[in-house]
Amino acid sequence: MSSPEIASLSWGQMKVQGSTKTYKDCKVWPGGSRAWDWRETGTEHSPGVQPADVEEVVKKGVQTLVIGRGMSEALKVPSSTLEYLEKQGIDVRVLQTEQAVKEYNALVAQGVRVGGVFHSTC
Repeated sequence: MSSPEIASLSWGQMKVQGSTKTYKDCKVWPGGSRAWDWRETGTEHSPGVQPADVEEVVKKGVQTLVIGRGMSEALKVPSSTLEYLEKQGIDVRVLQTEQAVKEYNALVAQGVRVGGVFHSTC
């Protein structure tokens, strides 16, 4: 099962191949996607993406995880999250969201078991 491509991205809106929903923030993994609701884990721009935010995607068996920090890179990624991913043996890429989507889609095209968490504003 492959990861769905990000079909489109603009400020505050993302569309994922195979889904009829428009996401503001989303999580994607081989075979699926869903909205990323920051309230589930108490996430804020700082300290940023928590291990609990990426755990669901990691459990889907990804080799690589791409994190989109927002259009202006306002979303932080603390060392605790990077350490968690390293301990899981996950290759992680942290980029500005437009660059993150390009990287993610390129990895999908290469057949990598890739997942992502993307923030589409700030």
